[in-house]
Amino acid sequence: MKTVIILFFSAILLAESCGEAKSNAEALYGTTWELEYISGPRIAFEGLFPEKKPQITFDKESGKVSGTDSCNGYSADYELAENTIVFGDPGPTTMMFCGGSERQFLEMMKKIDGYSFEDGKLNLLVGEVPMMRFKKVE
Repeated sequence: MKTVIILFFSAILLAESCGEAKSNAEALYGTTWELEYISGPRIAFEGLFPEKKPQITFDKESGKVSGTDSCNGYSADYELAENTIVFGDPGPTTMMFCGGSERQFLEMMKKIDGYSFEDGKLNLLVGEVPMMRFKKVE
């Protein structure tokens, strides 16, 4: 009887953990995410992006992300597996010079290797360290 109970609860935990991984990936889609934090620059976030913040939107069907780097549009391929994510080279869709902040954003995207969600926000990670944090655009 104890074995049956243990197997039952093990099956429930396994089903829940598989469901969480799927729901994490699904949470990426259907919204636009706006940057609210980036690690690394010596300039304060508001000084880096005083008017328009970078945004990212995930397209599940095409396997591409698109958005703005605060100045120009961009798009890139991405590969997703469980809680890992890798972006291809983000290419600009327009070419207006706006300073260096957009370059910092795009260069950071190339380093990202994972993602997580915390309090409804999307963290893009290098290893276990959040390097960029996004909020949903309402």
